[in-house]
Amino acid sequence: MSTDWLPGRRNDIITMAKAWITVLKAKGSQWYVTNAEVTELEDLTEEAEMRIDTSQASQGDRVLAARAREALDRLIAHMRFIHSRRFFSPPMQPADWLSLLLNPPDTIRTDHVIVPEVVEFELRLRNIREIVVNFWVKGADNRAKPAGYEGAVVVWEVLDAPPSEPGDLKEHTMASRTPHIIEFTEEQRGKTVYIALRWQNERGITGAWSEIQSAVIP
Repeated sequence: MSTDWLPGRRNDIITMAKAWITVLKAKGSQWYVTNAEVTELEDLTEEAEMRIDTSQASQGDRVLAARAREALDRLIAHMRFIHSRRFFSPPMQPADWLSLLLNPPDTIRTDHVIVPEVVEFELRLRNIREIVVNFWVKGADNRAKPAGYEGAVVVWEVLDAPPSEPGDLKEHTMASRTPHIIEFTEEQRGKTVYIALRWQNERGITGAWSEIQSAVIP
């Protein structure tokens, strides 16, 4: 059974997101959650809930269902970003985790407290406005993600000049399997995107960043 902290049902995800909004408005600054991140969480939650309600009312409209999935995916990506980058470095008490509808970290087990693996990856052009990211454990002879890992955190951004470090890249998502496909807009074609990855285990702990790679968007 998966130990992923994210609920499996979309209505439960919306409920969790709303709980986060309430708590983070009050205490987010203590955990280095910015006001912009809370505002984005609120906007994405409202959009996802609206899209889901509209899809359910349509009784099978495939376009509306696809829009609901896309809105929920955007919300999930932002929640994973906050979870992995904001909830593990500041001091949080068990009550704080529970207020976010999350289980407190296991303080007894000692396995998976560090992530020693590094991501190695390659970029491949396939269709227009798409870049395929193939990734694996550096030095491994297969492309399976490590056991007990959620996947790879992927960050990227279209820039005019190379970034100084992966932390400068603002777009982000969680890739649970390889290959992972990043889609771009028509306006971004011909521009350069910079990409980096790092592993994240099921406890939300991340490893070191890979080298930054770049590609021209087809």
